Amino acid sequence: MSLSPQQVVDDASVLQSMGYKQELSRTMNPFSNFAISFSIICILSGGINSLSQGISGVGGAAIGIGWLVGSAISLVFALGMAQIGSAFPTAGGLYHWSSILGGRGWGWLTAWLNLLGLVTVLGAINVGTFYFFMGAFGTSLGWEPNFATQAAFVVGITAVQALANHVGIKLTAFLTDISGYLIFATAIGLTVALLAYAPSWDVSRLFTIKNYSGPIGGDVWPATQSMWLLFGLGLLLPIYTITGFDASAHTAEETVGASSAVPKGIVTSVLYSSLFGYLMLCAFVIAIPDMDKAAASGGNVFFGTMDAVLPVGLKTALYWAITASQFLCGLATVTSASRMIFAFARDGGLPASNALKTVHATLKSPVAAIWTACTIAVLFTLYTPAYTTIVSVTVIFIFISYGLPIALGGLAYGKTWTKMGPWNMGPVFRVVALLVSLSAVLILFLGVQPPNDAALQITLAFLALTAVVWFGFERRRFKGPPVASMTAK
Repeated sequence: MSLSPQQVVDDASVLQSMGYKQELSRTMNPFSNFAISFSIICILSGGINSLSQGISGVGGAAIGIGWLVGSAISLVFALGMAQIGSAFPTAGGLYHWSSILGGRGWGWLTAWLNLLGLVTVLGAINVGTFYFFMGAFGTSLGWEPNFATQAAFVVGITAVQALANHVGIKLTAFLTDISGYLIFATAIGLTVALLAYAPSWDVSRLFTIKNYSGPIGGDVWPATQSMWLLFGLGLLLPIYTITGFDASAHTAEETVGASSAVPKGIVTSVLYSSLFGYLMLCAFVIAIPDMDKAAASGGNVFFGTMDAVLPVGLKTALYWAITASQFLCGLATVTSASRMIFAFARDGGLPASNALKTVHATLKSPVAAIWTACTIAVLFTLYTPAYTTIVSVTVIFIFISYGLPIALGGLAYGKTWTKMGPWNMGPVFRVVALLVSLSAVLILFLGVQPPNDAALQITLAFLALTAVVWFGFERRRFKGPPVASMTAK
């Protein structure tokens, strides 16, 4: 697709009307904007690495029914974000939206929640990639699955992801475009292979609910008699997997035709991920030789099934494709997180903002923000090495940051916010905002259940710290985005 010079000029004009000049390189086409969100969602990352949260909960129904419910929750968030992102296409994304729709205090809180969500999701992705790589190739390489090996692996791949982003958005967009095609191809290949080699086709197991909590489920979840709670906990699988679609908003200032491309990228990335993820994981459930044994294997459910079903050569080829997809998922996440840091620093919201808002004169990339995001992500994984806890913290922070601007938009819609972008659902947006608010409460509840109760301590500690910092210092100092009255236009 050719990029229209006039459209680039028009995009820069829209950005200028919001108080910013064009600094980043606006070279991404609409497919690249879609691909970066699709790459971060990466059904081959969260969909595989968190699979035990569903299978070792209520069995096959966690996919057959639960995946659809969790996907619907993510889609509701995506629809709300699309409406606002179409009206306010900036790299700050959610932070700017909350500031404009609710005030600079809400914007500041959203920025910190989104920032922590992005860096923790980067950590979760790369720790998940380590676990997958160890399960696929660790034994043959003679690697020991200890903390030192995990730390070295995560530091190594994060540094490579940072370097690729450092070079500039053209390389990043090229790699995420490839990632989009690779995820499609690998997911289809895995689906076909699993169905072709499945011992039998028992579709009923996709809708059969069984209590696998406690030891019979590999102690993934503590023993409980509440099937509603266990089913709800399984929703963390699709909800965690289908996240990161705010990347389309964070790269708005690098996308041509952003007012239309950004909302389309957000929604279509969620829809395609939901569909292909559902088909792939349904095929996986059907291919499982023995559901009871699979659930009891806990975190080894994916590799145990692959070993039992697929030929070695085909399995190895799929493993390499999945590993590459997971690596590129992390690379795209670095892009998203660094643009959030850049945008927040541009408005003076971070320590060392002058350095973090710097854009490389030649590469046109926010190099300081890139390396900062990667450093924080690595440090978080060193502090909290447990994958499930990292995932829970990620889900809580990221979805609350998604929900805040949408809820504020629901309150402002038709009052202080009357000018919409090309993507406009009309009054239905208010219903979406209500559903998003209810979903955010549900996600917070599920995310802090045992054995991930440490996530509650981390969340409460962060909220307490932010309250102290805001009321003690930032409320007087932080001015917010330069144009905070756009809703009146």
